[in-house]
Amino acid sequence: MCYRSMPRRWERSIFQDVDFHPKINNTEHRTSEISERQLIVRRGQAFTVTLTLNRALNGEPLMFTARTGKHASEDRGTLSDFYLPESVSLPTAKAVWRVAHNSSSSPAEGILKLAILPPPETPIGKWNLMVKHGDHDRHLATLTLLFNPWCPDDAVFLDDEDQRQEYVMNEQGIVYKGSGNYISPKLWDYGQFEEDMTKICLKLLDLNLKHLADPADDDSARCNVVYVSRVVSAMINSYDDRGVIAGKWEEPYDNGVPPTHWNGSHAILTKWLQSGCHPVKYGQCWVFAAVMCSVLRLLGIPCRTVTNFNSAHDTNKNLTIEKYYDNKGVPVLVKEPEDSIWNFHVWVEAWMKRPDLAADGSYDGWQVLDPTPQEKSNGVFCLGPASVKAILNGNVDLTYDNPFVFAEVNADHVVWLVNKDGSQTKILSNTNTVGQNISTKAVGSLMRSDLTNTYKYREGTWKERSVFDHARNRDYSEADGSGDTDEDDDEAVKDGGKKTDENGGKEPTPDDPQLKLRFKEVSKPRNGKDVKLKLVLNSQMRGNRPVFIGISVQAMTYNGRPFQNIQYERLEKMLPFGKDVSVPIVVPFSAYSKAMLLSDSMKVSAVVMDNCIPNGTYLAEDDIVLLDPPISVSVSGVARVNQETMGQLVFTNPVQETLQKCTLTLSGSGLWRHPIEIQIADMKPNTKLVVKFPFVPYKAGLKTLMADFDCSLFRDITCSCTVNVQHSLYIYIPEHEMCNRPAPTCGPEPVPLWGMPIVG
Repeated sequence: MCYRSMPRRWERSIFQDVDFHPKINNTEHRTSEISERQLIVRRGQAFTVTLTLNRALNGEPLMFTARTGKHASEDRGTLSDFYLPESVSLPTAKAVWRVAHNSSSSPAEGILKLAILPPPETPIGKWNLMVKHGDHDRHLATLTLLFNPWCPDDAVFLDDEDQRQEYVMNEQGIVYKGSGNYISPKLWDYGQFEEDMTKICLKLLDLNLKHLADPADDDSARCNVVYVSRVVSAMINSYDDRGVIAGKWEEPYDNGVPPTHWNGSHAILTKWLQSGCHPVKYGQCWVFAAVMCSVLRLLGIPCRTVTNFNSAHDTNKNLTIEKYYDNKGVPVLVKEPEDSIWNFHVWVEAWMKRPDLAADGSYDGWQVLDPTPQEKSNGVFCLGPASVKAILNGNVDLTYDNPFVFAEVNADHVVWLVNKDGSQTKILSNTNTVGQNISTKAVGSLMRSDLTNTYKYREGTWKERSVFDHARNRDYSEADGSGDTDEDDDEAVKDGGKKTDENGGKEPTPDDPQLKLRFKEVSKPRNGKDVKLKLVLNSQMRGNRPVFIGISVQAMTYNGRPFQNIQYERLEKMLPFGKDVSVPIVVPFSAYSKAMLLSDSMKVSAVVMDNCIPNGTYLAEDDIVLLDPPISVSVSGVARVNQETMGQLVFTNPVQETLQKCTLTLSGSGLWRHPIEIQIADMKPNTKLVVKFPFVPYKAGLKTLMADFDCSLFRDITCSCTVNVQHSLYIYIPEHEMCNRPAPTCGPEPVPLWGMPIVG
């Protein structure tokens, strides 16, 4: 902010003008993407101020004051008096700011070019800066202070520029969904540098329960990234407070939108603020995590979304997930609350030091934070930060919430058959079902990076089992898991890979049964087409053996809850010794279309019974995630800031039914300030839809254009393309001069909206 014409209250004061160089400072502090008008800087890094006086100082001191919050205190680090020259007084504040002349300062001419340095332990947030000369004290400016991952003394310091660009500066990312066998990337627009994001994120901090209870203590605690990240985890969900998102895991999504409809964080956060901070409806885990990622990146905390496939929710905290089937092969509910295995679960990893856990830095680095409201932590729905290194070594006695995260990636999976008389027979015990393909976007590319080995040692090794036992027994008199981890430790479990049960007996693992069974795809499962699989059986018993097979197909929510039975088949087969026998499975589109419109995956279960042997019951499961029908979006020509650019979407109705209630939603940070929704006419079978649409980018750089097509038979089919927006060569025509232009059109063939580009 530059005061070129000073008000009357500055008369008789030595101060004539002040310039905070917001464009230069914000560029140097890597915040110019947020704003070039508001001063937004990072702690532990100096920013430049030019103070013009109406005369030379002649050695007279200036006292500066920086303060944040309504209860600023030097003891709490929320108030700092600092001087020019510095030797005038010895500061005693907890977080001492500094000021000094830079090389181009000219005190004799009354032009002071100053470098002001907030220390790396300063609380983040809004700060007011004052200056005093004699009896005159004046407010200079209000600035926003953020964490600084470029500063070695900041607790969020990340010593890798490529990772800083990815985990702090990148506004576009990928959230992985699906299942362990069907991993699908969903592009997400984090939009952390939209201009109103600073206001939104600081409002979020001010509404947290701890601030409302004790604002002075909360303002002071914002120096601590562990504290701030935990507050954000609680405030993203709305279960205890005026948080951002209301969660819902099943239809109906009345008075809101389905979680699958969201493609970016900015629209959600903006809606929350504009509604008077009422929760936005609705979210599920990937929405909670992605919005939290946006907030943390804005605040300067390096972070990424992480997806755990086959993620366990261990309700009774015994590190065992127990599931139950009836003799038809249909999952049944035996007790509440029920353990569950989610197809996937998304949380956040944030990079920070953890001196609260160990002085030697052994738990520094990536920390799990989860804003999805699953369990309470210290009485509030939040989770973390939980050290990934602690989880790897089974040190579940450390804060925060390590036991829950350890179970999510390590719990054992036990399946019981519920007999007609109510008795239960164990038919499967598996140590490697839970915690598969733990994934995040790779640095600098759109590839998937697998993080599984950062959470646990290789399945089936001695090290993995010893860490599991260490966590389950809570035996901390032994080594803490930091001992020898050479490859010699990574031997397969002795006794042919068999697991020892609590009674010391041996249970066959899924790799060593007398009957082997597995599912095999006939073709890729695509929504709109019949799903075709094969159940392949192979008997390891001599002679021909008759078996009874029950095959169940259920629509499932992604968090492991049955939604609707789709079909069931029971048959008998004769199995020869050592030969594969295939059982075809066909799930017609007409059978699953309505159920899958309201669910996330299809669970195919097969229970095979061999009555000739004791305990001759076997189970195979497959979680199928349907691929969306083909859809594409593209941009023609060179995109430039403030210049109209044309995009095009193409989609063909793949089913022999008319698609109704069709809408197209377009979004993308730097391309549209708010999502645009277009109503589409009903689409008859085999109709090809082509929509041409204009947009005017308002930011340069690599941006992601995202399109979401929704209709009566398909839910939120998405596609995207990257747009390299160049700086403008033209003069921008204001939006109000374009308000009477026609709406985007659609039809069987491309229809241009208007021929003349917007140029000045």
